[in-house]
Amino acid sequence: MRTLILSSLLALGLAAAVSAQQAASPIVSDPTAQDAAISFGGPEPVRFVTATGDEHVIMAEIAATPEQQQRGLMWRDSIEPGTGMLFQYVPAEPASMWMRNTLVDLDILYVNEAGRIVKIIAYAQAESRRSLSSEATVSGVIELGAGQAIAMGLRPGDRVYHPFFPEEAAAELTEPDMDAAQEAPEEAQ
Repeated sequence: MRTLILSSLLALGLAAAVSAQQAASPIVSDPTAQDAAISFGGPEPVRFVTATGDEHVIMAEIAATPEQQQRGLMWRDSIEPGTGMLFQYVPAEPASMWMRNTLVDLDILYVNEAGRIVKIIAYAQAESRRSLSSEATVSGVIELGAGQAIAMGLRPGDRVYHPFFPEEAAAELTEPDMDAAQEAPEEAQ
């Protein structure tokens, strides 16, 4: 009987400890839910240099974890000019974005490991469920408010400077790679 009582007390104590631990560290069940509390890294500066030598800097929130990447810019009423979000993919992989629960149109820039823009989707439509593919292996995606990429004069082949894209990788970019990046289609959605 004494063993049974001690076992019951021990079980109740462990259950209370587990319950307290769960309350202290909430589990995100659906990062895309409007009420999910998702924190992003940054903001950090991201610098663009166009083929004509023009330079532009934005401040980007950082989406590096799976939860941050699933949430992205969902549920935002606006994206301030000069701001955006930078998604990091380690290792580099083909990426696909969609606009579900995104309340504003966006420009989506796909960036390869060398820090070169390989594809731009301008004016991706809010709330669209269409898959917007990079059609290439990328190590980053940058989302901006719609029209910002055009206003900055960004094109495929332009350089992106951020620690996600080491400068030494850009030096390894070959002429055929540059030709392919500059020929990549720009899509208006």
